[in-house]
Amino acid sequence: MKYIVVLGDGMADYPIKELDNKTPLMVANKPHIDALCKNGEIGLVKTVPAGFKPGSDVANLAVMGYCVKDCYSGRSPLEALSIGIDLKDDDIAMRCNLVTLSDEKNFEDKTMVDYSAGEISTEEARVLIEYLQEHFGNNDIAFYSGVSYRHCLVKHHAKTGTDLTPPHDISGKNIKNYLPKGLYGNQMRDLIIKSYDLLKDHPINKERIAKGKNPANSIWLWGEGTKPNLQAFSDKFGLKGSVISAVDLLKGIGIGAKMEVIEVEGACGTYETNFEGKAKAAIESLKKGNDYVYIHMEAPDECGHQGDLKHKILSIELIDKLVVKYIVDEMNKTNEEYSILVMPDHPTPIALRTHVSDPVPYLIYRSNKEINGASSYNEQTAKESGIYFDNSEDLIKRFLKEE
Repeated sequence: MKYIVVLGDGMADYPIKELDNKTPLMVANKPHIDALCKNGEIGLVKTVPAGFKPGSDVANLAVMGYCVKDCYSGRSPLEALSIGIDLKDDDIAMRCNLVTLSDEKNFEDKTMVDYSAGEISTEEARVLIEYLQEHFGNNDIAFYSGVSYRHCLVKHHAKTGTDLTPPHDISGKNIKNYLPKGLYGNQMRDLIIKSYDLLKDHPINKERIAKGKNPANSIWLWGEGTKPNLQAFSDKFGLKGSVISAVDLLKGIGIGAKMEVIEVEGACGTYETNFEGKAKAAIESLKKGNDYVYIHMEAPDECGHQGDLKHKILSIELIDKLVVKYIVDEMNKTNEEYSILVMPDHPTPIALRTHVSDPVPYLIYRSNKEINGASSYNEQTAKESGIYFDNSEDLIKRFLKEE
């Protein structure tokens, strides 16, 4: 049996007035996912345990079958693994976004214009992160470049206890009440302010402004944590697994779980990502001996954060057309039995532009056991099924059980 997880990050949503009170999943043209749904099991599952914030770190760990309460040590340390940072036991890692802040003279009057600085290119971002390291890096802190707007700051000989807010939670809001507080609050707040003074007139940002793009005129720190310690996926489940994603978080989870992390050219974390390349890489992973592949697509989540309804629907349709169809067609050419799990990690409602902890719809299809499912895969049909899992661990045990 081969196991394939198709994870549409943030794919679930709330009913939207412009869609006649339907969700993006309800209106998207996704015939291939719906075909699996008609012969599979659909239900709801709670992916975010009580007491945890609905981040993609927590939710994706849960969807992989890990007990978040036992293994979670923070988001940024997982990303640090992907970047290649050798975290020490007394290091604290923080996500360091390059963001766009408004230009009010008084810093506390500024607004979070764009948590991704116009999805700045990795090449441009690397120059800015190296510039920050040159000016602010020392024996206490260090900056490390990642992908696009997602980077890492490491504070040495430190401990957790700083109150930090994700920038995508405050899109369009005044930043005053969301600046760092707590243990290292003053230091991190000062670093953010100094970064704005340093970056706002950098040649890269002047060029971006001239081209009508959002400048990466500040950093924003969040997601602190310590060195992670994940059980190897093969030891936990007895399966050889691989991870395919464009983002450091998922790559870091894969590295921490000692899974194969597959790089796909053109994978970028938006609706312009290389969907076909991810699907082809997944099939190749299974052909060469892996039993399990986790295909993570960030696009619906990014669109949710940006309030981009049109492209959130498009992202779902592209996942259906370019990923699910290809995988089903290719698996049906083999003599292998296979199971597919389609689901989001959490909802990212267009109306809220941030994550929520609501249960999400899942779909399990098994090539060797077709059942009477539902006509379409969406939040409503999942609820109507009456099937509900209070935690992802139980769902994953069910998914990975051969039937």
